[in-house]
Amino acid sequence: MFTNRIQKLQNILQEKNLQALLVSRDANRFYLSGFELQDGQCNESSGCLLIPAKGESWLFTDSRYELAAQQVFRPDNIKIYGKNRLQVIAELAKKLGITELGVEAAGLSFQDGKTLGQEIPLQPTTDIVEELRLFKDESEIAAMRRACNINHKVYELIRPMLVPGLTEKEIAWQVEKLFRENGSSGLNFSTIVGIGKNAALPHARPGDERLTENCSILIDQGGRCDNYCSDQTRSWWIGDKPAAYFTETLEQVKEAQRLAISAVQPGMLAKDLYAVARNYFAKFGVEQFFTHALGHGIGLETHEAPSLNSACEAKLLPGMMITVEPGLYYPEWGGIRWEHTILVTENGADVL
Repeated sequence: MFTNRIQKLQNILQEKNLQALLVSRDANRFYLSGFELQDGQCNESSGCLLIPAKGESWLFTDSRYELAAQQVFRPDNIKIYGKNRLQVIAELAKKLGITELGVEAAGLSFQDGKTLGQEIPLQPTTDIVEELRLFKDESEIAAMRRACNINHKVYELIRPMLVPGLTEKEIAWQVEKLFRENGSSGLNFSTIVGIGKNAALPHARPGDERLTENCSILIDQGGRCDNYCSDQTRSWWIGDKPAAYFTETLEQVKEAQRLAISAVQPGMLAKDLYAVARNYFAKFGVEQFFTHALGHGIGLETHEAPSLNSACEAKLLPGMMITVEPGLYYPEWGGIRWEHTILVTENGADVL
């Protein structure tokens, strides 16, 4: 699998007349090698790959990850660095006859780029590996189906647990436990829980707000399965008699989603799919309360290309995995979002 992916990348490098690419974004590194999906934190790196346009690839890491690297990569092609990380990379590149090194602009800090550029000329690149990751193979699709099935099960389990008195933080903790108890390796993003007015914040952080009788709640959750992400959102009313504003808004949001999913076709522009939902909201004069994109790509990362916004010219093509998540947000009482993950197929959309 990784050999085929690297070969595809090398073909692209040759087409672009790039001698080699230094792969430093963690998800891209994992996609090509199986080594360390996520770096510890934003100022740390588990390592990087050097992919020449022709020939063998190389993995650079430090001594903490040496054994882990040997479990997934050819030991003879692993280089261990210390504080001289960039020098080790440049020295090997030059030894391989590379006179200009392609780098991921989104994966190299300004300081590292400046330092490495003093050792070897650099050629910034954008989205080369990400464009390969757009199209999921059968193993990736299967993993994402499993991840989404776990997500659906967690919603089924958490719904009856939502009783007055629980705080947003307590609910988020229950969600995380349920993911882990039902086959997920962990969350792929911090669970979003918004009670009442807090649900008007699309990315609300769980706090001390408590559920009461007759209030709304929004939960956006995701867990990993076999390294791949899920992402779903639900909005519910707690109590026997939903407020009229909640029922009306929920119907609008769910119908906007239904129309958008039904409209998915290969070759459709992302911005045109966004317009399906926005135009439906416009019929009710509420489009200004739809404040974000309709959705996004998803895979090894929660947010991948394409972004389903009003400006995105990307075409939706078979094999792409996207979310469809329209929402309406009202500061005076809260908000509603409804989200599913979709596989674009030759015939339209397959809802996971």
